[in-house]
Amino acid sequence: MAWMLTTAPGARQGKPCTPLTQAVPGRKFPLEVVTTANKVTVGRILLVPFFVVQVLYYERTGEEWHRLAALLTFALATLTDAVDGYIARRYNQYTELGALLDPVADKILLVSALVLLTFDKGPHLPNLPLWLAGTVIGRDMVQAIGLAVTHYTVGKVPIRPRLVGKAATLLLMVTIIWALLKWDGAWLHYLAVAAAVCTGISGVLYVLDGMKLLGTSPDSTPKTVVPTDTSKH
Repeated sequence: MAWMLTTAPGARQGKPCTPLTQAVPGRKFPLEVVTTANKVTVGRILLVPFFVVQVLYYERTGEEWHRLAALLTFALATLTDAVDGYIARRYNQYTELGALLDPVADKILLVSALVLLTFDKGPHLPNLPLWLAGTVIGRDMVQAIGLAVTHYTVGKVPIRPRLVGKAATLLLMVTIIWALLKWDGAWLHYLAVAAAVCTGISGVLYVLDGMKLLGTSPDSTPKTVVPTDTSKH
C-alpha cells in the first residue's frame, strides 16, 4: 500500500509537516483521525461530568467554591469550542470525525447545563424557563431523527452548520454563564428568549435542509412500473 507525506497549504521550509496520509484514489484524509482539534473537542466532553457534579454539590450545600468550580469549568468548555475550530482552520485539520464530534460535544454540554438549571429546583441558583430547555431538547431530537432518516435514505449526509445555529449556541452559553454568575434576572430572561428564538429558527432550517436533501435523492423519485403482458399468444 502506498504512503506519502503532505504539507499544509502555505507551509514554509523548516516547519513541521502534517501527519502522514494514506494515498486513496479520490480521497485524502489524515492517518491520525484524532487530530489536535479533535482531542480538544474530546476534552470538552470530558469536562461535562465534573461540571455536573459541581453544580449538584452547590445546589445541595450552597458552598460557593462549588459554584466557582462549575462556572470555571463551563467557561473553559466554551473556550475550547472556539479553540478547536481555530486549530482546525489554522492547521487544516478538518475531519469527518471532527465535524461530528464538535456539535455532539456542544449538545452534551448545553443540554446537561439546561437540565440542571431548569429541573433542579434548588434554592441557590436561578432556574431557567422550562420552555428554553424544551425548545433546545426538542430541536436536538428532531435533528437527530432527521439525520438518521436522511442517512438511511441518502447515505452520507453533509454537515453544514448555519450562522443562526452558531448564534443559538453562543446565546445558550452566555445564558448559562449568566445564570451561574447569578446576575440580573431580567437580562437572563431576555437572553433566554433570544436563545430560544435562534434555536427554533435553526431547527426549522435544519428540517428544510433535510427535506431538500431527501427530495434530491433518487429513492424519493416515484418509479414507473411497466406492466408486462402475461397473455399467451
